[in-house]
Parts: sequence; C-alpha cells; structure tokens
Amino acid sequence: MTELRQRMLEELQRRNYSKETIRLYLFAVKDFARHFRKSPDLLRQEHMREFQLYLLNKRKLTAQTVAGRITALRFFFVKVLRRPYQELDLVYPKLPDRLPTVLSEDEVAKLIESASNAYHRVILTTLYATGMRRTELSRLKVEDIDSQRMVIHVRQGKVGKDRDVTWSPRLLEIPRDYWKWRKPKI
Repeated sequence: MTELRQRMLEELQRRNYSKETIRLYLFAVKDFARHFRKSPDLLRQEHMREFQLYLLNKRKLTAQTVAGRITALRFFFVKVLRRPYQELDLVYPKLPDRLPTVLSEDEVAKLIESASNAYHRVILTTLYATGMRRTELSRLKVEDIDSQRMVIHVRQGKVGKDRDVTWSPRLLEIPRDYWKWRKPKI
C-alpha cells in the first residue's frame, strides 16, 4: 500500500466511514489516477472536471455513481492533501427521480414460492415483510427478535443506526417452524 493510499485510509477511518464507503473512495481515487496515468497528488482539481465528463460521456456511468466519485475526489484533495477547496464548475449531475417497482401480491407469492429450499423461503419472507436490508438480515441474531412486542431489533443498519422493525404473528411462525425443523447451533 502506498503512503498516499494509507493516509487516505486513515483519514476515512478517523471519520468513521463505513467499510463500503472506504472501498468506494479508495477505488475512485485509484481510477482517477489511472485515467491520467499520474499519481493523484500530482493532479489538480481542474482534472476533476475532465474526469467527470469522461465518466459521464465515455464510460456512461450513472449520475449517482459520478456524484459519488466526485465526492470521493473532493475528500481526497481537501482532507488528505489538505489543499484549499476551490469552487470549480463541478456540479453534481442531476439524479433522476425514480419510483421503486412495487410487486403485486401474486408476484410476491410466486417469488417466495420459487425459493429453492425452506431457508431461502424464510429469508425472502422476512425481507419482504419487514423491509430489512440484506446485510441487516445476515447480521440478525436470535436475541434481536422480541416476539412479545413483535419487533426485530436491527443493529447497526444503514449509516450504523439501530432501529426496530415490526412484524406480524403470522410471519413469526415461518422462522419458528424453520428453527424447530433445522435446530441451528447458536
């Protein structure tokens, strides 16, 4: 690991950025340097404008991806290299307003029934019924389930926040049945 990459990693860790954000920021700087075939500390903020156009027009990345890369590069220049921030003509691309696709009850039933085994069926049912994220479900422990209050305590969810999600008595039976059948070791 280069000294510059190590400095950036330390700055990100000091600010308690998530592992995924750290990975994306480090990749953005690496991609930026590779594009210009120079060490990123030899480049200037003016290069960011050219890089932004390259990402949008040549690589055809989404506006959201390009905005993330620009944020990472601004972090690099200001926080790691300690260069004064210069207001450049670097606008964040307009993000399209998109509504999520909502499945019908029949589609949800078909999706859950298409699960290849009982374990996958429990996962799909829980994700759909609670709105939990995949990573949140993967970190779920038995003690996080409060069957008296009918809530699941999600620990360190998105942005590291805890929250409670509700679920129904009918849904509670699905993981209970699986638990009785499988008897997993804790």
